[in-house]
Amino acid sequence: MSSTRAAPAPPSRRPAPERGRSGADERRLTWRNRLYRFDMRYMPYLMIAPFFLLFLVFGLFPLLFNAVVSLRNYRLDDPTLPYWAGVENFSRLVADEDFWNALYNTFGIFLLSTVPQLLLALLVASLLNRQLRAQTWWRVGVLLPYVTPIVASTMVFSVFFSRDFGMANWVLGLFGIGGADDPIDWRADKMHAWIAIATMVNWKWIGYNALLYLAAMQSIPRDVYEAAAIDGAGQWKQLWRITVPMIQPVVLFTVILSTIGGLQLFTEPMLFDPNAQAATGGPNGEWQTIAQLIYKVGWKDLNLGYAAAMSWALFLIILVVAGLNYVLTNRLSGGRK
Repeated sequence: MSSTRAAPAPPSRRPAPERGRSGADERRLTWRNRLYRFDMRYMPYLMIAPFFLLFLVFGLFPLLFNAVVSLRNYRLDDPTLPYWAGVENFSRLVADEDFWNALYNTFGIFLLSTVPQLLLALLVASLLNRQLRAQTWWRVGVLLPYVTPIVASTMVFSVFFSRDFGMANWVLGLFGIGGADDPIDWRADKMHAWIAIATMVNWKWIGYNALLYLAAMQSIPRDVYEAAAIDGAGQWKQLWRITVPMIQPVVLFTVILSTIGGLQLFTEPMLFDPNAQAATGGPNGEWQTIAQLIYKVGWKDLNLGYAAAMSWALFLIILVVAGLNYVLTNRLSGGRK
């Protein structure tokens, strides 16, 4: 037996840690953490800050300034009037026949345009949701009125509803309505003018709303329609019992959007008048809307204080009507959200 022993292995040499390396890593890690926290916490606010800045300059400030102007005697042609008017401009609205006439015209055109517009848009969307040939072309086609400049389309419709040479009277004459001997003067009374202006509005916005409804219909599973068809539900019942309740958020959106746009109607009635610069909405204000009256009072009569009061009255009316439309639509749909 050998008395020799194996020499123990020399201890492994580990490299000595470099001085200052751990501190640099910690500082680098701390900087990255701070950058990450800044990115997660503050960067979203910086990204949306330009929008709020523009809204502050071009939205909130004009709104507040308009509120101040509505409480003043602000006339461009008479700067010597007393500065402060209080609620005098608002109390004047109560007895202003032009204001109530414009409000009556606005609601009349609004009802004739908004209700048929949304119903027809729903029917058009239901047709486009089926398996049709050249679906893309049909969908692009219904959007063409929306992309057409509103001034150009309104000028065409003004000729279309001309008393003596308008195509509208020619088409109605084929059905025994009016005719060459007794043509309809679309600018002579309120109802005919309302129908003409509402036709312009419907022509422009039906396709836009139809595509909104169509996009919502695309998200409804086909299995739901197949199950309804097995149970004996026809196309009409499927539309009102399945489609409309399931696209209710989009319906509410279009109702509110149409309410805001319908009560602010300006371009169509303005250009429908042969004497558009007067902004009177016909010889006796047959189709003058509130937006037209605000323009006339502010920039024709140079009474900016009273025009500002009218604009605030219109703002409150839009809020009330939009709220009522929201509640009514929600009730009719059974309170689904």
